Amino acid sequence: MLTYPNIDPVAIAIGPLQVHWYGLMYLLAFLFAWGLATYRAKQRQGWTADMVSDLIFYGALGVVIGGRVGYVFFYGFEQFLADPLWLFKVWTGGMSFHGGFLGVVLAMLLWCKKYKMSWFQTLDFIAPCVPTGLMFGRIGNFIGGELYGRAVTNPDFPLGMIFPTDPLQLVRHPSQLYQALAEGLILFILLWWFSSKPRPRMAVSALFLMGYGLARFIMEFFREPDNSQLFIAWMSKGQFLSLPMILIGIWMLWYAYQKNIYDWGPKKIN
Repeated sequence: MLTYPNIDPVAIAIGPLQVHWYGLMYLLAFLFAWGLATYRAKQRQGWTADMVSDLIFYGALGVVIGGRVGYVFFYGFEQFLADPLWLFKVWTGGMSFHGGFLGVVLAMLLWCKKYKMSWFQTLDFIAPCVPTGLMFGRIGNFIGGELYGRAVTNPDFPLGMIFPTDPLQLVRHPSQLYQALAEGLILFILLWWFSSKPRPRMAVSALFLMGYGLARFIMEFFREPDNSQLFIAWMSKGQFLSLPMILIGIWMLWYAYQKNIYDWGPKKIN
């Protein structure tokens, strides 16, 4: 069994000012996304540094607002009905990837309207820059001791650990680290490789949906369900919300290669 490192959630404290690790992980997520997008822009005609900066800004707003609203409505609607102001109590924690994803989609629509770009041109461009942010977010969850894994049947399980935030003090999977690896690092490598060569419009976005949806669906078997309850039979709410992503991604990939429209590279079609 591993020993939980029990890292102080406050990374920097200067008098009354406190900077939490979770906030630093968000900062790293956006910095990495900005750096990767800036690099990709140099490989694409029609993209500028100002466009990338605006894109990251719009995306950040979508992640934060959508992530919070999604968490409240997907996982804590009863608490919201009892206390509507809870929606704005972001310091209490609670962010949803699926809500953040919808927030980013809406933010990208506004950005596309401003720069007169195709929606899928934009999503194909930014999708490979997202998984590193997911990785940092899961590391932040681990440091905060939140969203931990399900209890293991064997207390001698080599990867198991006891989280100090667990009221039951059971040996659990460090599912945050599993997710950081699957939804973050592995998905990033896959998308970065796939998008390094010209692909049909919509194909990169499709692979992101399929890859994240599948990784999240599998990882949910190791993660304690929100509110410790399954959504339907053996399925958690995270798995239920990931199924449409997988199915839509499969259809999008098929459709992309049927249309076969290329936005950059030797097969570019105007």
